[in-house]
Amino acid sequence: MVQTIQARNIALNDLETNFKIEWIEDDQFFREWQDDLPEISEAEKQRLDRVKASYRNLLKRPTLLENTVKMVVLSPLLDLADFYLAPFHVTSEKSVEIVDEDEGMIVRGQLDVLALFQEFWVVVIESKQVAFSLEVGIPQLLAYMLANLNSDRPTYGLLTNGADFLFVKLVKRETTQYAFSRKFYLFNPGNELYSVLSILKRLGELNIGNLAE
Repeated sequence: MVQTIQARNIALNDLETNFKIEWIEDDQFFREWQDDLPEISEAEKQRLDRVKASYRNLLKRPTLLENTVKMVVLSPLLDLADFYLAPFHVTSEKSVEIVDEDEGMIVRGQLDVLALFQEFWVVVIESKQVAFSLEVGIPQLLAYMLANLNSDRPTYGLLTNGADFLFVKLVKRETTQYAFSRKFYLFNPGNELYSVLSILKRLGELNIGNLAE
C-alpha cells in the first residue's frame, strides 16, 4: 500500500517503479480541464481580481508569507467553487516539512494536503522566504491519489504554491496513468485565477455526478 511510504521520502521514481504508474502526454487523456468549463460571473471575476491584488501585496513583505497561501489564495477559490458546501467536505492530512539548501541558505516550507472527497486532493506548498516550485509536491500529491484511487473513476488533484496552479488526473487502468494540465501562473497577463476557478467548478460537477451514479 502506498501509505507505507514515508511522505517526506517519496520520490516520483519510487512511485513509477513500485506502483507502475505512467505519465501520459496525450492531449486527449485529460480533457476535463479544457472542455465544458462553466462561465465565471463578473462578481466572481472581481473577487478573484482582489485575490490577485492581495497576493501581490504580500510579496512586498515576503517574511509574512508563511502559512498565508491557504488563507489569501486557496480559501477564496474553494469558496467560490462551492467546495465548502454539501456534498463536499474539506479534511486536512498531516503537514510534511520540506527543506532546501542552496548556496548556504536553508529554506524551510511545508506541504499541506486537503481532501475534498476521496476523489479530489489539493496539495499546498508554503514557504517563509522563497517559493518552492510545484515539482516538490507532485510525488506527495500522486501518493495520496494512488492510496485513494477508485477503480471505476478518475481521481483529480490540484497543486499550488500560491502563484502557480497545476491540475492532475490519475486513472486506474492496466497500467495506472496520470497527466497534468498546463501550469497556470498568477502573474501572467490578465488573471488566470479565472481559469483555475472554472476548472475547479467543472471538477466539482464531475464529482457530484459520480455521487449520483
